[in-house]
Amino acid sequence: MRIGSLFSGIGGLEKGLEDAGVGHIVWQVERDPFCRQVLARHWPDSVRHDDVRTVGAHNLEPVDVICGGYPCQPFSIAGLKRGVNDERHLWPEFARIIRELRPRYAILENVPNHLGIGFGDVLGDLASIGYDAEWDVLSAGGLGAHHIRRRIFVIANLPHAVSRRPQRQRTAAKGPWSGQQLTRLVQTALRLSVPAGESGGVSDGVPGRLHRLRALGNAVVPQVAEVVGRRLLEIDAALRQESAA
Repeated sequence: MRIGSLFSGIGGLEKGLEDAGVGHIVWQVERDPFCRQVLARHWPDSVRHDDVRTVGAHNLEPVDVICGGYPCQPFSIAGLKRGVNDERHLWPEFARIIRELRPRYAILENVPNHLGIGFGDVLGDLASIGYDAEWDVLSAGGLGAHHIRRRIFVIANLPHAVSRRPQRQRTAAKGPWSGQQLTRLVQTALRLSVPAGESGGVSDGVPGRLHRLRALGNAVVPQVAEVVGRRLLEIDAALRQESAA
């Protein structure tokens, strides 16, 4: 599948999706210059843009998957929790781009506190565009990392994503993944090993130390994203099977 990324950071989400075998990265959108340098090094053939507010169907190539972790400050327990009243609330831009490009799938990432602030609006927006959705909270610690880093992940799909046949009406919100699904998917990704000193501590004197710390702090752990990618492939396989029935 062709993948586009919004709020790309240093590409942890993209790396995990690639490792899961979802597809390849076509374009990325990231405003931070340091992060764009990292992206250019690892995805030299991808097109990069610097502002989600200036991209859309007029300058983004069609893709099968759009992924991204929109800013968490409006929802985080570490902030003022102003939700839609926070000037950093950029989910509407994400929703606009989904509406314009209509990818088969969208993957969203944010902090767990989002479940209590503004998450209903996200599900409502996805439903209004025509997407089903399922979600759950995953932890990097559950995959062997030396930090917890709990994050909510949403997988949204067009019910007719792989079929031209009319589909029966479905509920827009499928809810959390089952425990058996998570156990099975996590077991396939238990390869995470973070050497001492690389899980958050960076020595003084390292070039770009502050940029690296900020980028790491905002990054999605690739092994967690790989679990999400494997779940997306399961959904895709189920839709294909249904369309062939």
